[in-house]
This record gives sequence, C-alpha cells and structure tokens, in this order.
Amino acid sequence: MQKRWLVKTPDDNSIVEEFRSTLKIDRVVSQLLLQREIKSFDEAQAFFRPDISGIHDPFLMKDMDRAVDRINLAISNNEKILLFGDYDVDGTTAVALMYSFLIKKYKNLDFYIPDRYIEGYGVSLLGMDYAKENGFTLVISLDCGIKSNDKVQYAKERGIDFIVCDHHNPGDELPDGIVLDPKRNDCLYPYKELSGCGVGFKLLQGLCEKNNWNKDELFEYLDLVAVSIGADIVPITGENRILCYHGMLRLNARPRLAFRELLLLAKRQFPVTLTDVVFTIAPRINAAGRLRSGRYSVELMISEEYDLVNKIANEINNDNLERRVLDQQITFEALEQIEKDETFKNKKSTVVFQNDWHKGVVGIVASRLIEKHFRPTIVLTESNGVLTGSARTVNDFDIHEALIKCEDLLQQFGGHKHAAGMSLSPENLVKFQERFEKVVAETIANEDLSPEENVDIEISFDEIFTKEENRMKIPRLKRILNQLEPHGPGNMKPVFMSRNVFSTDVRLLKEEHLKISMTQPNSDIVLEGIGFKMADKMDLVASGVPFDVLYTLETNVWKERETLQLNIKDIRAI
Repeated sequence: MQKRWLVKTPDDNSIVEEFRSTLKIDRVVSQLLLQREIKSFDEAQAFFRPDISGIHDPFLMKDMDRAVDRINLAISNNEKILLFGDYDVDGTTAVALMYSFLIKKYKNLDFYIPDRYIEGYGVSLLGMDYAKENGFTLVISLDCGIKSNDKVQYAKERGIDFIVCDHHNPGDELPDGIVLDPKRNDCLYPYKELSGCGVGFKLLQGLCEKNNWNKDELFEYLDLVAVSIGADIVPITGENRILCYHGMLRLNARPRLAFRELLLLAKRQFPVTLTDVVFTIAPRINAAGRLRSGRYSVELMISEEYDLVNKIANEINNDNLERRVLDQQITFEALEQIEKDETFKNKKSTVVFQNDWHKGVVGIVASRLIEKHFRPTIVLTESNGVLTGSARTVNDFDIHEALIKCEDLLQQFGGHKHAAGMSLSPENLVKFQERFEKVVAETIANEDLSPEENVDIEISFDEIFTKEENRMKIPRLKRILNQLEPHGPGNMKPVFMSRNVFSTDVRLLKEEHLKISMTQPNSDIVLEGIGFKMADKMDLVASGVPFDVLYTLETNVWKERETLQLNIKDIRAI
C-alpha cells in the first residue's frame, strides 16, 4: 500500500536559530525540541533530565483521601484485602506493583487475576464469589472496574467494599465504591493519561505520604510502571515521562529477576529501551494471559527466587512461541476468508469470524489484517456460546465511538479510540457486520483509508555526520537523540526525510529485507540502511534513479562494534 507522508511544518528559521543559540545545540535537535513544545532552557532540562520530584500530589485525584483511609482502616482491623487485576500487561504489572510493596507492610493480602476464557475482561462475578468465600472484605481493582457497576454492587451486597483503580473512560454512572480514575468528569487531577498501573502507583504514593512510609522504597518498583506505560501505549508526556524515565533507569541498572530472564530468553542485551520492552517483555507477559493465566505473569514479576523465576519465564516464553504459531495460522485463515468474499473489495471495514479461532490472539490477528487491508478491523471467535472479539483501528478513526453506535447489538464492549473488545449473540452477527460497515462507511475520512507516515524533519546526510567526525563511530547527533528516550505516543522516535538519494549497493536479506548503502550528490557520506519486509522496493533503489527516503537513526551492534544504521520506513521515487 502507498503510504502518505505527513511532513511537519518547520518552525520559522529565526525561532530555530534563536533557540539553537540559547541551548548551544544544532538545527536538527532545536527543531525536534520545538515540535515537542519545549521552548526554553528550563523546559529542555526538565525534558532531558526528568526529576522524580516533579510527579503530582496524589491527593489531587478525586477520592484519593477516601481510598487511603479505607486501606488504613483495613490494615488496622486486620481485614483481608484482595487485589483484582486485568490479565494484560497493564493489569498484571499493577497487581505485581501493589502486592510487592504492600506485602512488606501488611501480610493479610492476596491477588486474583480472572480467567480470560471463563470470566472474560474486567471484574467478574466468579471473582467476587471467590472474595466472599475466602473472607475478603476489601477489593482493590487495578486497570479495570470503571464500568463494572453491577459487579461492584454484587460485591457490596455480600459485605465487600470496593476501591476501583482504573484509567479507562467511565460510563454515565460510576460504580458504587471509591473510584480512582483521572478521567472522571469530576476529577481535577492535572494529568489524565496515566496507565492502570500508574493509577495504582498514585494510590501507593498516597499511602506513603499519609503513613510517612519511605517513598524511595516505592520508587524501586518504577520499572513495573515503565513496562505498563510502554505496553499500554499511553502518551509518554508529562507525569508519564517522569515515571517511565526513572522506571527505565531502574530496569537497566537493577533489573528484577523476571525482566532479566525474559530479556535473556529474547536474546536482548542491556541497556534496553522502551521499544525493547514493548517488543520483548510485553508480548511474553501477555502470552501467559492469552494461553494460560495472567496469574503466572504476576508470580513471575513478584518472585525473588531464581529457580521459580527461571521456570515460569521459560514457560511464558514457550507460551509466546505457541502464540506466534496460532497468530500466523489464524491470520492465514482470516486472509483466506477475505479473499473469498467478493463483496469485501467495496467495504470500508473488515469483520471476520470463525468459531474455533483462539480467543487469546484475535486482537493480534486484527492488527495483522490491517497490515494487509488497511481498514477498521474486528476479528471474532466463539466462546461458551457467545461471540467475542477484538477491534483495531486505522490512523485517527475512533473504533470505540463506532462500537457505541452498534451497542444495541452487543452484549458487552469496552476499550478506547484505538482498540476495543466486544461480545455479542451469534444471531446478531450478520446485523452487527452490516451496522458496523454502515457506521464506518458514513464516518471514516478518505485519508484514514491509507497508511500514514509522520515525518519530523527533512535533513541531508551531511547533517548526520559533521566533517570532523569518524564515520565508523556513532555520530554526536545520534548520541543526543538517544536522550529523547523513552519514546512512545507524544514523543515518538524522530522520523527523518532525505531527498535525492542514490544507492551504491543493494541486496536482499532472507529474500524479504532490503539492505542498502546510500549517498547524496556532492556528499562523501555513505550510510547503511535496512528496510524490513521492503523487497518490493528492490527494483526502484537498484535502478540507479534518485529517490526520497524516510528513516530513523539506529545503532547496529555486530561483534561488539557499534555503527550507525538507518531503519528505513518508506522509499518513493522522485
């Protein structure tokens, strides 16, 4: 598919030059900082060196005082407290964080992760029955619960109090409990984009301040918050940047056994970036919740016993390998369905169903289908007589808003703009497919039906290496760009565009990856680049004609030698 290049409008040269002069930095870094609304020395310092003291007062969050008081009451009365977390990375890291910290202060504590297939997403009746049968009088839900009004009421009728720690959008009415969610309409907390684990962290911060507990002990668990931020794809701005920055420092300096073992199995070496976390740690933690139980993930992250951690890490890694096989098989079957559907070519959406697809991987498959057919996509399977599935979207199209317009045909749904889950009766499948297609066709913008590539700035190869720099070493520009980490929404890795580029050498790796050496006219700089799964560009770059290229700057390590490599995002003929 042809990508649209969205090149950001550069700031006025006089503004860039003034900022450049003030900070003693080059044009490229000046422009990148200005794009991030960083316009002074103090703002730049706060961005490059986020201070942990910059996190907000937890008591600015609505109901925080009530939540802290209720936990302290439970501790003073020796009540049994149950932590109830979602089975994904955000939920399991939140439970691991709260359990690991609180268990050192209070022993009458346990955790519960629902079964993805029996109980489904969120607070469950089975979970509340478990709490009642085992004498728990306080439940703290983490990364779920904001729309579980009926389940919270069910618990209340059985003498169980509830604290909801969530970060998803609330419904019209809040659950009848103590609710911590910065997205509450009546919550004035200054940062709205915390992860679920981040909300749990704020609750622990509140407990530390109220009880005069040592906050440095809490900060030792920021690696869990960082993993949740990366995996849940929340913005890495404001308070999230501070938490994630210090969490990644902790992860690299003193990695917990769980993360060390998972990275070892993934053959990743320290130091790691948040991108490494997203593509190595997160899928393995998620795999346990997809194929067995999220409880394994929590046990892995809270354990300090090497033999147990090694055993669980290997089991989870095997789960991830199995998940990949399932993912590939189901993707193949789903693409076959699409190819056989004559009506599909005229549709603006994709909804596929097969009753024996594995429920744990349908969200991944939806993302795979979008890579091939760029449309809002839903993949459904059958579980206990009910159709359940996951939705993924394209560009700026709001998938959650589209599902709201289909809610009379759904039993349950939830999520956010970019991803959602739902369940419906089998008899409503055809009606749902028709309604969803109608909603998408009427509301999606034409530009959202083709993939986009956001471009930060146009540069020449001569701006990557200065004249005096050794071309066989990592240039100063790349070393400065490393300090923009961690990357994610709101602070994506900079994408550069260079025009009028020629190849000096081209070859294919494994018959699908493009390996290319490039230069520009009147330049003596030759840069190496790799375009993953870009074999279709081979003829263009090998033809000898000039082309434009989009890329990020990466460090390639081979036999302990570091060199610069361009990670090519797209290529187009001039």
